[in-house]
Amino acid sequence: MERVQEAVFSCPKSMTYGPCGGVEFDGTCEVSEHRCVFVDRETVAWRGPMPVLLVDRPASDGSPGVVAVPSDPVSPGGAEFAQLIRSRQVVVADFPAKAVDRVSLAECADLLAGSADATLAGDSGAHRVQFSPSYRAQLIQSRGLRVIAGFNCRDRNRVAIEGELAGLADVGVAAVHCVTGDHTLTGSRPDAKPVFDLDSTGVASLAAEYGHLVSVGESPATPPVAHRAERLVEKQRAGAALAFVNHAGGAAPVARFIAEVRERQVEREHGEARLPGLAYIACVPVVVDRGSAELLRSFTTLVLPDGYLERILGARDVYAEGIAAAIDLSNELLTLDGVSGVNLSGGPEDGRESFFAEALARIASGVSLRIHGAG
Repeated sequence: MERVQEAVFSCPKSMTYGPCGGVEFDGTCEVSEHRCVFVDRETVAWRGPMPVLLVDRPASDGSPGVVAVPSDPVSPGGAEFAQLIRSRQVVVADFPAKAVDRVSLAECADLLAGSADATLAGDSGAHRVQFSPSYRAQLIQSRGLRVIAGFNCRDRNRVAIEGELAGLADVGVAAVHCVTGDHTLTGSRPDAKPVFDLDSTGVASLAAEYGHLVSVGESPATPPVAHRAERLVEKQRAGAALAFVNHAGGAAPVARFIAEVRERQVEREHGEARLPGLAYIACVPVVVDRGSAELLRSFTTLVLPDGYLERILGARDVYAEGIAAAIDLSNELLTLDGVSGVNLSGGPEDGRESFFAEALARIASGVSLRIHGAG
């Protein structure tokens, strides 16, 4: 307990279950010159309730291992999306619309609806003032597109968080994606006070209590690399059912990470009930012009497959090559045991939101998905 409390008061985000995904490659904090207080520590174990949202069943399509099958959450939207993942792999697309712009939001939702199975609609990385998660989700879903609602802890205390989770349950989102969030010092509003009343693991637990299908992210290539799988297991113990695997350098690193998580699950089961499998959503970097390439380069500890950017930016038709490269990588990731889908990840430069949404739709339509149980 003493070790955890010391970390809480030293971390600029007041995290209990750190570290976040913003640790630099040299182990320093994203907003401070000191070394991240969690990097050299053992993984902090989840100490709260353990809702179970996944069960395993043998794969019947000839693939090795098991298929991770979400059981039904209370939320109707979560139950419907869980059923979809039971039946086949899915394509999730990041949502590129302008912040606080209903027209842009509608345009992007209309372009993605019918191609992507869902959109991961979190706060814009370039802007801090946003529509609330529940209002944004309602607007998008009114256009016929499922929403995995990105939810951060930067700007809300736990009372506001619970209100939003209740609103998202009422809207009927497909899932809630729980992240700690970037610090205010890294964005366009450093004058705003950071809240961080909870972190991603704590919010995952609350979201599960509110009946949501819960997703979290983990960054296999971000320090402390040796503890990232272990940390994901603790998020699962808190209530996570879906795991977005951030850019790790291609299919082989993702396969290694999934194998490592499974090893940690077995180790963690000593004295506990058996941990079920996680459904993994592997992130695919989308680059279709120079602006989207620059945005990806701004991501902390981003690791792309060897030659990925060079292949795209060196092509005569960058747009076409970017779409082809994303489809190729998606199809490769979808062959991995345990991967339930891909997340088309990235964003546009200002003013090219609809252009980028159209590219995401083209990629989603070109991806080959596996139907679970198909002969």
